[in-house]
Amino acid sequence: MDSRIPLALIEAPPVDRWQRALTDLRISVVDRCNFRCPYCLPEDQYPDHHQFLDRNARLSFEEIERLACVFAGLGVRKIRLTGGEPLLRRELPLLVRWLKRIPGIADIALTTNGMLLPRQARELREAGLDRITLSLDSLDPVVYRQLSGNRGEIGEAFAAIAAAEAEGFGALKLNTVVMRDINEAGVLDLVAHFRGTPHVLRFIEYMDVGTLNGWQRGRVVPSAELRARIGARWPLQALGRANSHDVAERWSFVDGGGEIGFISSVSTPFCGDCTRARLSADGKLYTCLFASEGFDLRALLRGGADDATIAATIAAHWQQRDDRYSERRAELRARGNESRVEMFAIGG
Repeated sequence: MDSRIPLALIEAPPVDRWQRALTDLRISVVDRCNFRCPYCLPEDQYPDHHQFLDRNARLSFEEIERLACVFAGLGVRKIRLTGGEPLLRRELPLLVRWLKRIPGIADIALTTNGMLLPRQARELREAGLDRITLSLDSLDPVVYRQLSGNRGEIGEAFAAIAAAEAEGFGALKLNTVVMRDINEAGVLDLVAHFRGTPHVLRFIEYMDVGTLNGWQRGRVVPSAELRARIGARWPLQALGRANSHDVAERWSFVDGGGEIGFISSVSTPFCGDCTRARLSADGKLYTCLFASEGFDLRALLRGGADDATIAATIAAHWQQRDDRYSERRAELRARGNESRVEMFAIGG
């Protein structure tokens, strides 16, 4: 890493048209995944022979590090590594180590399905990874396997949790995408299992990310409904959000059994507090999870642009940002505008 890169590359951190600052960056390191979850990368849409990005099309670690330095100069303080499945990217701990040294970056997290975590957890921890979020859609072996596209086993998920615990990652975030009549019946089992542990379950409303997951609003289980079911068995009290721009609403068990979270993009949109930018594996900048297109930063990198030019370009795009898809979902869907980037290309 070039330690001479300044922490501030422009006069002031950019804000978008809704006065939202840029503080979080999600970096997709690879578009491939070893799962075929129906809400993200359904098997019938992307079979085994699908052509994903080749090595030259993906950003190198050096390019990712350089862009992360520029984003840090624009005010980014938190980085999350995503995919596809990020642990499919070889030598990922090396990238974590490089990112950890960037001035201004205070937190580096990873979102993973966990299948490859046991063999990498120690190296990731030693490299400086701060937090891990694991996908865990059910405790039922049959349902878990179904929601992984018949590629995952629940025993492997528990092995991932154990590996993370053994390396001192402490409280994990466990993400569950809840779909009506598919895995909603297992919500109470998940809560019962993880109550009393430091881990935080987060129930995510099924979203219309991308264009291939066959989204139907009838499959959405509103967070308020889940909260009522859980609260009827284990009374809850609201904690609010840890920060105004966090996506999850936090609730604790009255009896001290820990906490859970709800991410309610469909029923209770939180666009107004969104401070996240997304960088795809092929170097495109997306300013919304539901964006239809991104800006090609890879072309700037490989075309010889200096850091100041790249920073000014990113700032200009952020300042023009007007994304509020979740708040305008009904309106935009009624228009028939179905062009959106796929989740596996930019992470969740």
